[in-house]
Amino acid sequence: METALYRPVKRFLEKLGFTVKGEIGGCDLVALSGDAPPIVVIGELKLSFNLELVLQAVDRAGAADEVWLAARMSINGKGRESDARYRNLCRRLGFGMLGVTARGDVEVLVKPPTTAPRRDPKKRSRLVAEHQRRIGDPAMGGSTRAPIMTAYRQQALACASALSGGPQKVRDLRKDIPDAGKILLHNVYGWFDRAERGVYALTDAGRAALKRWPQQPLEQAAS
Repeated sequence: METALYRPVKRFLEKLGFTVKGEIGGCDLVALSGDAPPIVVIGELKLSFNLELVLQAVDRAGAADEVWLAARMSINGKGRESDARYRNLCRRLGFGMLGVTARGDVEVLVKPPTTAPRRDPKKRSRLVAEHQRRIGDPAMGGSTRAPIMTAYRQQALACASALSGGPQKVRDLRKDIPDAGKILLHNVYGWFDRAERGVYALTDAGRAALKRWPQQPLEQAAS
């Protein structure tokens, strides 16, 4: 599965000084440097180098300073990673290529140009904001068919956890969950019920969500 490529690529980018998180804004991974403003790196993962991987990267490129395509190295060495035409296409488009070996080692096949121009600053800003608001790295890059653990879902679960002991006032929840008021009011997931003005309780759907995603202390989740 593509998720098997995520950890090796994450380790590779972390060694370069980036903070990496998976499944942000439709990207398999987004990495930020510690600069202000940060350098934004987008990575797309596939089991093999193919046209679909290139097309995904083209779609993401406007929001990134660097784009890396990562795929598993072919066993016989005759995959696209050995095709000069494919490598030249990535160079022309300004994409880097990473090959992941069966042992989980990462090889740089093509280096991207340094800090390509940003053409979609709004999308870039959304990626940076979601990356910075998300606690820890709860979503494995390359995941499919499963709800993504976004920063919004994390705060909604924090609200649910706080209400698991009984109804509480919104103003009390805001001390630890800044967006509690909006989350409870909109009730996107159907986890909350208004007991009285300014007071909310947990629904059965909310209790089921806590069983599916057990909560842990924020400092532990962030590590």
